[in-house]
Amino acid sequence: MTASSVEQLRKEGNERFRCGDYEGALSAYTRALGLGAPPADQAVLHRNRAACHLRLEDFHEAEAEASKAIEKDGGDVKALYRRSQALEKLGRLDQAVLDLQRCVSLEPKNRVFQEALRSIGGQIQEKVRYMSSTDAKVEQMFQILLDPEEKGTEKKQKASQNLVVLAREDAGAEKIFRNNGVPLLQRLLDTGEPDLMLAALRTLVGICSEHQSRTVATLSVLGTRRLVSILGVENQAVSLAACHLLQVMCDALKEGVKRGFQGKEGAIIVDPARELRVLLSSLLELLTEAGVSSQGRDNALTLLIKVVPRKSPKDPNNSLTLWVIDQGLKKVLEVGGSVQDSCEELSEAGNSRMSASILLSKLFDDLKCDAERENFHRLCENYIRSWFEGPWPAGKLRAIQTVSCLLQGPCDAGNRALELSGVMDSVIALCASEREDEQLVAVEALIHAAGKAKRASFITANGVSLLKDLYKRSQRDSIRIRALVGLCKLGSAGGTDFSMKQFAEGSTLKLAKQCRKWLCNEQMDAGTRRWAAEGLAYLTFDADVKEEFVEDGVALKALFRLSKSEERSVLFAVASALVNCTNSYDYEEPDPKMVELAKYAKQPVPEQHPKDKPSFVRARVKKLLAAGVVSAMTCMVRAESQALTSSCRELLCRVFLALVEEVEDRGTVVAQGGGKALLPLALEGTDVGQTKAAQALAKLTITSNPEMTFPGERIYEVVRPLVSLLHLSCSGLQNFEALMALTNLAGISERLRQKILKEKAVPMIEGYMFEEHEMIRRAATECMCNLAMSKEVQDLFEAEGNDRLKLLVLYSGEEDELLRRAAAGGLAMLTSLRPALCRRVPQVTTHWLEILQALLLSSNQELQHRGAVVVLNMVEASREIASTLMESEVLEILSVLAKGEGGPVSRAAAASLGKAMEYGLIQPGQARE
Repeated sequence: MTASSVEQLRKEGNERFRCGDYEGALSAYTRALGLGAPPADQAVLHRNRAACHLRLEDFHEAEAEASKAIEKDGGDVKALYRRSQALEKLGRLDQAVLDLQRCVSLEPKNRVFQEALRSIGGQIQEKVRYMSSTDAKVEQMFQILLDPEEKGTEKKQKASQNLVVLAREDAGAEKIFRNNGVPLLQRLLDTGEPDLMLAALRTLVGICSEHQSRTVATLSVLGTRRLVSILGVENQAVSLAACHLLQVMCDALKEGVKRGFQGKEGAIIVDPARELRVLLSSLLELLTEAGVSSQGRDNALTLLIKVVPRKSPKDPNNSLTLWVIDQGLKKVLEVGGSVQDSCEELSEAGNSRMSASILLSKLFDDLKCDAERENFHRLCENYIRSWFEGPWPAGKLRAIQTVSCLLQGPCDAGNRALELSGVMDSVIALCASEREDEQLVAVEALIHAAGKAKRASFITANGVSLLKDLYKRSQRDSIRIRALVGLCKLGSAGGTDFSMKQFAEGSTLKLAKQCRKWLCNEQMDAGTRRWAAEGLAYLTFDADVKEEFVEDGVALKALFRLSKSEERSVLFAVASALVNCTNSYDYEEPDPKMVELAKYAKQPVPEQHPKDKPSFVRARVKKLLAAGVVSAMTCMVRAESQALTSSCRELLCRVFLALVEEVEDRGTVVAQGGGKALLPLALEGTDVGQTKAAQALAKLTITSNPEMTFPGERIYEVVRPLVSLLHLSCSGLQNFEALMALTNLAGISERLRQKILKEKAVPMIEGYMFEEHEMIRRAATECMCNLAMSKEVQDLFEAEGNDRLKLLVLYSGEEDELLRRAAAGGLAMLTSLRPALCRRVPQVTTHWLEILQALLLSSNQELQHRGAVVVLNMVEASREIASTLMESEVLEILSVLAKGEGGPVSRAAAASLGKAMEYGLIQPGQARE
């Protein structure tokens, strides 16, 4: 039974492999291995899995599977060859040539092996020549860079550029590394000259990129602490370059932790996890060091955000997060709880606290169980208590600021911290303080606490009067604007529900007017004006506020300028206000039956504001476009800031989708750079955000020239987001728009068609060809028609045992004219490119003649032309088929069509009759009749 099942699964895998379903084939071979196949069969199955991984371009796995096959059978020549292919792609030519030599010794007459050996031998010789030719160049470049007499010369600048370019190629990086490059680069770093330091750091990026052993050797020479300290320098460009280098190093070390390297690499590296933790420990130490620039602290936090949490929840190993929480959570909380204008505090910008909140949120989200989360809560609460026990008021200020940081990050931890004894009482007490710094901290904490469900009612009851008093009586704009935001937040508690308003009629409009006034006051600093944007983010739930805001062009432009400023923490507020103005949040019409039931039970029923109807929303979108919203959003996307969180990206995606809803607006969005901004949004962020960005890309691709909307290489980046819309979890509209957009792309070039095939879109497109909805079915057929220009798709149609050709023939006879046109176009193309398919058309359905005759007799010229081309292809492919056609009514129809005005239909008909005469099936007189 087992042997039979193994053989059956192996055959299934082989068939799937032949049809191009490499994932399915891999699954079948894996299941067969799980049944306990004998060693000989295991070797074959591992060998076949290696072939699948090669096609899927997973060369590390291909090498591993081929090695397993060779362990089972050392003379398995196919496994040796496949391992050599994988090794070649991985750049390990010296190992690949050994496998090929073994293949040639086992099968000396095999020309494939001989040709592969010659090819790889040529590559090795070329690499040797390249390496030898660059030796002198590398030495010369370092001589120029380290020569004190060449200071500031153009020659020195060119040498630094050449060194960076050389390091980008693996062979060049290896040459620099082996020529004592790292110590020489250390000398460049020690000069302290920004230009030389930048050149050294960028060269080190090339040396360490995706190379574990060179990374550890570099850290050993330069010193981990020395490298991390470069983050803290005042020069912004140098700090960013150091940040990039350290990220590359962390990535290389993390890859080593995840997958052990073989051969030389494995011998050099003993424990990459230890090296990684030493590096992270240095970053955590940097956070609280005196004298470190705010830019350096921000970069260190950014690195921790990118490196520490798992990339995917499917990865079971979150040990790095647990280690950082145990070793460095207090340091992160120290940054998040720092109070400005305090002489003993760290030098910090407003962005540092925001970055600390984001890091805390990422760490908390990466925890897997209640025990881990409870430990996080305990550490946070102990830290807050330790400051509460300190001197008044400095200790309590730090504690409250830390609570604010947690409320902006992991809000569960923030909520628990709010419930600690004395926290809320201290917040209320400090709001009445005479000192501005104490009031600032307390009011901000009150604002952040107001958004939490457990505390909103308490603050509504106890905090509104306090905030009103602060707003009216305070002489400081910094306090008044924060108090105003607190009132805005409480006033918007009903969201978009028109029936739930917290304040009296007209109060929200007055608050919004004051927010716009402060927003437009350029004399106030950006950090203070961003609170005005926060207030508008809450107040724009009210449709009356939205209408007034979009009419105020000065306020809109002030908001957009603020979004482009150095104050990155404003991004979420700006995005929220735009989502509200465009009504791009999720909204479901209430069920009428539930509404009646709620009325009967005297429960509140959600009501939509009259000014939130589609006509008002469209008018607001037009005004935002005229004010330059796309340009502002493009700048927000380009901002390399951790404030652009996944949630913030999702909000921007929602706004973009609303902006491209109307066809006439899409040109404006493209002209202002919207297409370019959507690409990164569609590739990174929340699932909802990526889907909405992909749908916006689909709309742009459908109605504009993709080559102009996405110039250069960007057009190839569009394919993956569009293919993601084909998944069953997406709506029918998203499926349809993705198919239409892919149809446009597939008609542009073979390279784009190959990209679509590589993203495994064909099986999904085929599935939608059976869809019940006629528009989706038609779009899928049109897409397949364009993809049929590729050899791989033609092979799928020609493969035995499938009904792809039958479906096209049957669709060519459907009543839906657009569907017929798409199917007949695909049939005409396939029968032209693959004559063997012409012989199979009569076999797929008994109605084939009727379908061809209907195409030839159609009143639609395009359908007639497609039918005439299919008939011509079939006549040229086989005398037997031509005979069948000439014995039917097709002869008479062709004779009539051939007498036409000399268009493409009459030429195709005449060519068919001419070929039939060549075969001797008809006489010239018959054709004329």
